[in-house]
Amino acid sequence: MTLQQLRQVITIADSGSMNVAAKKLFISQPSLSSTVKDLEEEIGVDIFLRSNRGIVITPEGEEFLGYARQVAEQYSLLENRYIGKTSKKKFSVSTQHYTFAVKAFVEMVKKTGMDEYEFAIHETKTYEVIENVKYFKSELGILYLNDFNQQVMQKLFKENGLEFTELFQCETFVYLWSRHPLANQSAISMEELEDYPCLAFDQGKNKSFYYAEEMKSTYDYKKIIRADDRATLLNLMVGLDAYTLCSGIVCEELNGEDYRAVPLVETEKMRIGYIKRKGSNISPIGQLYIQELENYRQELL
Repeated sequence: MTLQQLRQVITIADSGSMNVAAKKLFISQPSLSSTVKDLEEEIGVDIFLRSNRGIVITPEGEEFLGYARQVAEQYSLLENRYIGKTSKKKFSVSTQHYTFAVKAFVEMVKKTGMDEYEFAIHETKTYEVIENVKYFKSELGILYLNDFNQQVMQKLFKENGLEFTELFQCETFVYLWSRHPLANQSAISMEELEDYPCLAFDQGKNKSFYYAEEMKSTYDYKKIIRADDRATLLNLMVGLDAYTLCSGIVCEELNGEDYRAVPLVETEKMRIGYIKRKGSNISPIGQLYIQELENYRQELL
């Protein structure tokens, strides 16, 4: 097993395609396939399943890639520290679909600059936030806990070697288009929302209520539409007078001024915070990002 092999399988996993990875690595696809086969035979594990439609990472492969990323990351740190390489440091965060998390990321990048760092932000599904931190794709993951999901989520964090730190608490708000019939009310009840479509982020194969990004995940909605990204949800709000439930911490600078966050009558507390690998130290850039999250929250109080 060599470092080169580890870097190659990481590239394949990140690319989702053997052909694409081969182009990125400037080698032939047969050569790359042979490398993967040799590595799989050596470790006794199938990292990828191959089909006519591409590759799929096996559960055993996910575990192996987690260790491989750790080794590759540590080697890069050694290179930067002792061999005098000039490659940029990397910082990545994964988050549920929060505009305030993106806004904090923007401010962090502005203060840091991009001369020394290569940045990445993954606005994604709840389970992938957890997976990305577990397997070293991101240093931090931003998500929430509440009375309903915290027992299951804390168990999941513990099983995956992660720990959750609360940043702040929020009430539940209804987020909708400014021209929605209910947009100018001081508060909105679930009964008043009954005839309007509820919007929720699709969680893919992990559809458990505990992974839902929206409060009231077990509520029996008459109308519900699931989507994958924030831009689509905003378009559906305008086109269908739809709504979603959120923390109330929104960013007009990013989402625009055509939307409103109105308190929900049947509010529930959201505990928003971050996860990291248990026992790991947060990097200086990670600490700056957390500070920007706290600063943005303070500005809205």
